[in-house]
This record gives sequence, C-alpha cells and structure tokens, in this order.
Amino acid sequence: MTTVCMGPGACGAFGGLAGTTLRVVGNVMDPDHIAELFSAFGRVAVRNMFGGAGIYADGVMFGLIVDDVIYLKADADTFVAFEREGCGPFTYDTKRGERALKSYWRMPDRLYDDPDELAEWAKAALAAARRGTQSARRAARRVNVR
Repeated sequence: MTTVCMGPGACGAFGGLAGTTLRVVGNVMDPDHIAELFSAFGRVAVRNMFGGAGIYADGVMFGLIVDDVIYLKADADTFVAFEREGCGPFTYDTKRGERALKSYWRMPDRLYDDPDELAEWAKAALAAARRGTQSARRAARRVNVR
C-alpha cells in the first residue's frame, strides 16, 4: 500500500509533508507487522485493549497503537526527543474536549523505515515504562505500609 500525503497532517496515522509518498506495509495493527517493525529491537507482544492495542516487551507495555498510529512511552527523561521531532502526545476526545496523555508520544514517522533507529527509541520507551512501573510500585508500598 502506498499513501500520498496531500497536505500537512493529511496522512492521518502517518503524517508527513505535502507530496510526500510513504510506504505502508500492511495494517499497523497487525501483530505480525508490529513484530517485523520492531524486529531490530527484539521480541514484542501486541495485546488488544480499548479499541487499540498495547505493545509489550518482557511483560511491560512501552507502546500504544490507536487508529493505526504508534505511540511510545515517554517520561521526563525522554519526552524532549519527541518534541524535537515535532511529535505530540497521545490525545483523545471527551465530552469536555480533547485530553492529552503525556506519557505516550507519537512515534516519529521516519522510524517506520529505520529499524535500527526504531530499536533505540523502543529501548528508551521500555526504560521509561520500567521507571514508571518502579515509581508506581514504590508509591503502592508507601500506601500499604500504614
């Protein structure tokens, strides 16, 4: 499948500049496609959830797929790299307007064609997810100590 972008943001899931042609192989939601995309990183599992899917490594969710867009886990140590790439956080609509989930940021489009660079971003996302999990566990222990 080939997508031709006709204007800024016109490619939806894959973004891009006007006139840019992007190669999109298969459906991004397809677990086999995700496994191939992240193959330089290592084994990943895809689990359906809430109309989207989570991307997991070693039982830790480090990626989110919604509407054929991949978002990677970010934290205070990593979100600046996403901003430098012009990527934004995951957003969703509510009755009160749009909300942003700043712990997951859109994966840069260029990574779809650069498995080695994607592996580096995935490692950083997994590290951010692990830091978040450790913080949550410490907070739960403080609550359970009482």
